[in-house]
Amino acid sequence: MMTPAETDLIREKVNLETSQIPWQELLRFFANGTAVSVSTELDLVEVAYQFSIDNKDQVAQWLKEQQIGKVTDEQAKTWLADDVMVWAVVVKPWLLVQQTFSPSPVTTSIDSITASSGFDGIKECTS
Repeated sequence: MMTPAETDLIREKVNLETSQIPWQELLRFFANGTAVSVSTELDLVEVAYQFSIDNKDQVAQWLKEQQIGKVTDEQAKTWLADDVMVWAVVVKPWLLVQQTFSPSPVTTSIDSITASSGFDGIKECTS
């Protein structure tokens, strides 16, 4: 069991590795089936944290409630056509994405997101 300080440290790391990026830069993750959409009702950092500590029960609950799931073909097409910005964080092997609704002038390349991520995360997100 982790101490509160360890939990806070992991959450802080996840928060620092989260950034806004154009969806078009993430298409390779979608193509290989590792892009996971996170509902705007959820806190992306909390979802990434739960993935990083391998909390299968919580992830299963979100899947059941359809609050997370692999990015669908329709989502990917729409986001690409609309040039959507998403919040993204890598929790290996997954890329968690959450659509933004207001444009931001600050963007990050996917290489900087993946380079800083050291999480192994949950091995199977969906069946």
